[in-house]
Amino acid sequence: MPHMLILGLGYTASRLATRLRAEGWQITSVRRTANADAIAFDDESAVRTAIAQATHILSSVPPEGDADPVLTRYGAAIAAAPAIWTGYLSSTGVYGDAAGAWVDESSSIGFGRRAARAQADADWGALRPDMRRFRLPGIYGPGRSALDRVREGRAHRIDLPDQIFSRAHVDDIVAGVIASLHRGPPGIYNLSDDLPCAQNRLIETACVLLGQPVPPLLTLEEAQLSPMARAFYAENRRVANGRAKRLLGWSPLYPTYREGLRACL
Repeated sequence: MPHMLILGLGYTASRLATRLRAEGWQITSVRRTANADAIAFDDESAVRTAIAQATHILSSVPPEGDADPVLTRYGAAIAAAPAIWTGYLSSTGVYGDAAGAWVDESSSIGFGRRAARAQADADWGALRPDMRRFRLPGIYGPGRSALDRVREGRAHRIDLPDQIFSRAHVDDIVAGVIASLHRGPPGIYNLSDDLPCAQNRLIETACVLLGQPVPPLLTLEEAQLSPMARAFYAENRRVANGRAKRLLGWSPLYPTYREGLRACL
């Protein structure tokens, strides 16, 4: 039986675990604190045993400060593990600001606001020859989409019409990771949908689907966004997904936000 160890069980990794269990996989997960389904990150004996036993290993843990906690504590064990497949959920934020241009897996990284993420991405890539790095854009899906922000009164439309972002439905990301379990070489894969666009389009479409009024168009200053949300608008890029399509045989079930938001309903 294939056995995947997942370090960090967030939104995307949790949906991956559910899908793989349904397909007959054994899943061992590691979280900050233990529960009935997960090992505690600080339980070194249990984590190292799981690393040695898993056939597949995936980390979805982001850097903390300037360091990747998984690499710091367990990197050497993962490098020496007998697993036949290893993966890391990274971010398209490693590309930084491209002034709206397209980026692909050959584009330079390490610029912009996510230097620690870019360093972790590079370090995971150097850890093992079988490493797959999945660079993920804005992730949305059930319970985490523009629909939820509109329902909760948290939706904004920002007057930056040329600001372009890429995104992906969580289930398309899961499908891309699963596709890499069966085909395609190690390396980097952008898992994004086919239509980079302004964030305002999502908010407007969500309002139509919910029968809600469209929020007013605001400047960044008027919106009074948190520093994290404001930083989101400091970068502008389109993310190409052709490599994953060619090498993994993957194609998004939700090629644009329109299909994705309708599915979230």
